[in-house]
Amino acid sequence: MQLVKRRRLHTIKIHREGTGVLIPLLCVLIALNVPLWLFMAPGPVPIILSALSAVGYLFVFNFFRCPHRDYTGPRDNMVVSSVDGKVVAVEKVFEGEYLRHEAIMVSVFMSPLNVHANWFPVDGEVEYVRHHSGRFLSAWLPKASTENERSTVGIRMDNGRHITVRQIAGAMARRIVTYAHVHDDACIDDHLGFIKFGSRVDIYLPVDSKILLKINDYTAGGVTPLAVVPPASGQKES
Repeated sequence: MQLVKRRRLHTIKIHREGTGVLIPLLCVLIALNVPLWLFMAPGPVPIILSALSAVGYLFVFNFFRCPHRDYTGPRDNMVVSSVDGKVVAVEKVFEGEYLRHEAIMVSVFMSPLNVHANWFPVDGEVEYVRHHSGRFLSAWLPKASTENERSTVGIRMDNGRHITVRQIAGAMARRIVTYAHVHDDACIDDHLGFIKFGSRVDIYLPVDSKILLKINDYTAGGVTPLAVVPPASGQKES
C-alpha cells in the first residue's frame, strides 16, 4: 500500500545550516570594515576592501540558498536526483556496504556555486545510516567514493527495491550533515542532508534500472528524474 507522504508547506530561503556561518561572518566583516571608513582617508583602499568583503559574503550567502521544491512528476518506481550538479559517472560497480551486490552508480558533482541541500531520491523507508571518517580528496576522483569523508544511507523503496545514497566530502567540503535516521520515511520532497562546499553524491541503483541521464547532464535536486527502478518480484506495478 502506498503511504501518504508529508509535504513541507513553507519555503526555505536560506538553509538552516547557514545560520551558524552567515551571522558570525557578517559580524566579522562589519568589525573589519567599519574601522577602514572611520580611521582611513577616503580612497581606493577602503572601497576595494569593502567591495571584496561584500562579494565574499554574497558568495557564501548564495551557497546556503535553499529553494523549496515539490516534485510533480510520476513517483511510482521513480528515482529523482538528490542534488544540483553535473553527472560525472554512470557505471556498474560493486556496492559492498548496504546493497552488497553489483549496482549502477550515478554520481553528481556539486560545485561551490550549486545548491548544496540534498533531497531524498525516492519515496520509501530508511533502513541504514552510517557516517565514515576519511580523507578530503577531490570529489572528482573515483576513489573519493570509498576513501573520503562520507555518509551512506540505505533506502527501501515503496516498490520493494533497495538503493544506496552516499554523500561524499570533497577537497573543500569539511562537513557532511545527514538528517536521515533508520526507520524514517523517505520522501522525494524532503531533505536528506546537506554538504558544505564542493562535493558529490553517488546513488547506487539495481542493475535493471532504466537510467534517464547521461554523463555531463545537469540536474536539479528534488526535481530532475534520474532513473526508473522496476518493482521487486511479486510487487504489483502501480
